[in-house]
Amino acid sequence: MTPAALADLVRSSAVQIFTDRGLDLSILPEQVTVERPRNPEHGDYATNLALQVAKKAGLQPREFAEALAEVISSAPGIASAEVAGPGFLNLRLAADAQGEIVRQVLDAGADYGRGDSLVGQKINLEFVSANPTGPIHLGGTRWAAVGDALGRLLAAQGAEVTREYYINDAGAQIDRFAESLLAAAEGRPTPEDGYAGAYITDIAAEILRREPEVLSLPDEERFATFKRLGVELMLEEIKQSLSDFGTHFDVWFSEKSLHTSGELESILADLKESGSLYQKDGAWWLRSTEHGDDKDRVVIKSDGTLAYIAGDVAYLRNKLDRGFDLCVYMLGADHHGYIARLKAAAAAMGHSPDTVEVLIGQLVNLVSGGKPVRMSKRAGTVVTMEDLVEAVGVDAARYELCRYSVDASLDIDLDLLRKRTNENPVFYVQYAHARLASLQRNAAELNLEPRSDADVSLLTHPREGDLIRTIGEFPSVLRTAAELREPHRVARYLESLASAYHKFYDVARVLPQGDEEPTPLTYARLALCEATRQVLANGLSLLGVSAPERM
Repeated sequence: MTPAALADLVRSSAVQIFTDRGLDLSILPEQVTVERPRNPEHGDYATNLALQVAKKAGLQPREFAEALAEVISSAPGIASAEVAGPGFLNLRLAADAQGEIVRQVLDAGADYGRGDSLVGQKINLEFVSANPTGPIHLGGTRWAAVGDALGRLLAAQGAEVTREYYINDAGAQIDRFAESLLAAAEGRPTPEDGYAGAYITDIAAEILRREPEVLSLPDEERFATFKRLGVELMLEEIKQSLSDFGTHFDVWFSEKSLHTSGELESILADLKESGSLYQKDGAWWLRSTEHGDDKDRVVIKSDGTLAYIAGDVAYLRNKLDRGFDLCVYMLGADHHGYIARLKAAAAAMGHSPDTVEVLIGQLVNLVSGGKPVRMSKRAGTVVTMEDLVEAVGVDAARYELCRYSVDASLDIDLDLLRKRTNENPVFYVQYAHARLASLQRNAAELNLEPRSDADVSLLTHPREGDLIRTIGEFPSVLRTAAELREPHRVARYLESLASAYHKFYDVARVLPQGDEEPTPLTYARLALCEATRQVLANGLSLLGVSAPERM
């Protein structure tokens, strides 16, 4: 019996009591919380439902908890239901009901943990979206890992997810990039506010290789060539870096296309006509304060040029016109102001502000030898994705970046991630999987294999129970991680699962030795080990991290 099934049992028992006593069923929450107590002596699971609802129903919490205990204790799979304190209810599962979780994992395989809480939702997930003016820096690398993991989690809950990269290929920064490339090609110093680094020299050299006569072209044509090819080459490199990192996008959307297609002019005309844009001091302003923003935003400047928000508004309408129910933006630490303005833009276009969700990621720093690593081999002023991957590998980089809430800044200890010890979190989890894979290979040599019909009621050791209950939490962990947009919950869960397995392994022998014959307990433990391996593999897959069979 999984925690979710147990929660359903508790709620249905509460409904029965409320119905028998003629109480208001609306008092009961739709979802009942069932958690594992910190002290195992208090039971396998506990619920505080009685404390939540009893007084609202005119009952004493302990009285209601006792009524719940009476109903629940007679249910199949329940060994005991005991009231504690002012109204907590401690529950113990029968061994066969607890072991049923093992069977569920073996039957579901790679699908174990997946849910349907987001079925029917069409979600646009935009992340990374680094300007094509340089390699992806650490902030973008964090989003590449977390965004990709979040996309996997949302899809695992049944959502239709489109992963999208917004290419900022229009505007002043692209012109500065082209000017920097042209200067490098002509042997001139980097322009003021231009881009520097070995990658600029490399791209300029490649443009000269492809277009040997480019420097003899007229000024305007020469500049346009460097601009076009520079963005093209930089974007190729970005795409390759992301692919090597295991992050893939369904849509690469060009900002420039909003200008050339007429979409930008169209939305601005519609907003003027609806009155959502108004004129003041020669400029056009979005009435964003009417939708929760702290100030109205200039969309068209007094000189007729477009403010950056104009492109954001047009891009948002493009997404909404494509039928997305939710547009999730994953932005850097300096983009807090975008939350209110994007929601206001959605409202101005007649959509709910809740169709927009903005996640803000904090800064990432590398530390080695106790000191910050600040310089890149190629980019010069910033550390890039390639620098991190070269230092620790893709798996360690992805896992570490996903392991923490994006709300907090992150210092990545390169020395720790290079260690092949239990101090290194990704090694700790991957080693548990490799250890389990090795166990299954050894079992196969003895002509033994895990069977879903094994007698799981024999798994009565406290360490076995702890491991089974940890496995049973996986579906709810995934659902919560998806709902809260927090992939780090999966990483932390995997570490707790690895810990539970290592503790089990220390006290419970699985395979027979010497001339011993396998027993029903052998098959039960072998099934438990395979279930553990499967859940570790499923969790690592959702983080985009490999589950090695040998280490």
